[in-house]
Amino acid sequence: MAQPKFKRNLSFISMIALASGAVIGGWLAEAPYWFSVTGAGAAFIFPILAVLLVPVGLAFAELTAMLPFASSVDIWTTSAFGHKAGWASQWMMFLIQVVEPPMMAFIFITAFQYFIPIPKGAQMWIAIGIVLLWYILSNFNIALTGKLANICFFSMIIMSLIVSMTLLFSGHWSADNLVGHGGFFPNGFKGIFIAMAVFSLKFIGFEMTPTMIEETNFPVSKMWKIILSALFVPAILYFIVVMAIGGMGSWSEIAQMGMPEPEFIRKFSLPGIVAILALVAGILHAFTTLMGFWTSSARVLYGAAQLNQLPQIFTRLNKKGQPYIANLVVLIFTVFFCIFSGDDWVQYIYAVSCIAAGLVYFVCCLDALILRRKHPEWERPYKVPCATVVFILGMIVSVWVIIGSCLELSAGGYISLVIYCLIGIAMYFIMSGYRKKNPEAHQLITLTPDDIEHE
Repeated sequence: MAQPKFKRNLSFISMIALASGAVIGGWLAEAPYWFSVTGAGAAFIFPILAVLLVPVGLAFAELTAMLPFASSVDIWTTSAFGHKAGWASQWMMFLIQVVEPPMMAFIFITAFQYFIPIPKGAQMWIAIGIVLLWYILSNFNIALTGKLANICFFSMIIMSLIVSMTLLFSGHWSADNLVGHGGFFPNGFKGIFIAMAVFSLKFIGFEMTPTMIEETNFPVSKMWKIILSALFVPAILYFIVVMAIGGMGSWSEIAQMGMPEPEFIRKFSLPGIVAILALVAGILHAFTTLMGFWTSSARVLYGAAQLNQLPQIFTRLNKKGQPYIANLVVLIFTVFFCIFSGDDWVQYIYAVSCIAAGLVYFVCCLDALILRRKHPEWERPYKVPCATVVFILGMIVSVWVIIGSCLELSAGGYISLVIYCLIGIAMYFIMSGYRKKNPEAHQLITLTPDDIEHE
């Protein structure tokens, strides 16, 4: 019996909305952390980061066009270095994706509390209820996700700009708040260095686009446009938002706030409707991010099973073309993180995610470089110009991200990261045991461009 296939119902615009929407995170609750790290200078860090991440993004674009499979990072690394390395990179990719949905549940709760006070004991259950609702929706046709992404993405952009313009022209915004109190970068070079690493989390999302490539209905050669839009649309928006917030008070004051935009609106008696817009935009930010990363997390599991690195049960699709078993596993992980989240969870997730992202980015840039030499005959619908230089630059940026993130991670974070890696190693050996018992059923698969027409 033929294996069921994904439905190609994601348009070019829907992919931009999903990718950029996933990248644009909830500064509603995260902005205080940004200002605590490097003050209002964060406004300049984000565009610089977008430029620095272009080499990584272009490497992803070339690899996606050459090997357009949901297994993405796994199959690229497998083709370059073998199945062990492929599984290791895919396991890191799963970590990057799966920690985001529970983080977005945290932002939901933060926004809701402005309207209705939520007892601390009930917060966890509401967060779990939110992810359960999305689990149900995630099993419908992918076109629903695309339509929701379009609505949420464009709505939140408009709302965010209205809020920022209100702050900028409120009469209470002052450039003195930006340049005073220690200047744009009150924590000096250390703050800049750490920000350049951990703020890369706010661009995590562009790398998830390849996992949905089997569900798109436009040429793979256009994926580079999706990826670059996921870098520069958020960068511009982050710049505007940070400048708007930063001019309303000192960086130290903002760092102590819970939700700067609504709090400044209340402090200066600005129209209450603007605070509501800020909160609704924050909720939409969280929802688009949750949608994108949940979808990608399930496809990472699907992709690994596609190569027989996980049990074939993860490739099962329902009548709507959704990997319902993979969705269920993502739900389990998300509920787990919701239960064990802590007060410093935002900072913790930033560091852990960025270490994993830096490793994945480095490996993928290296994959692109190696495959140029190992398989020059493979067709590349999109080719990166000045490839060797671009890929090496991508690796250098990735190392920077890893080092800076390691400096920000606590001892507990290292322990959890090691445990996660050990789980990945254990799963690899469990699958190896199944493979020895039934080598034909669990034989490792390596997809090539020759398999594209059959996928």
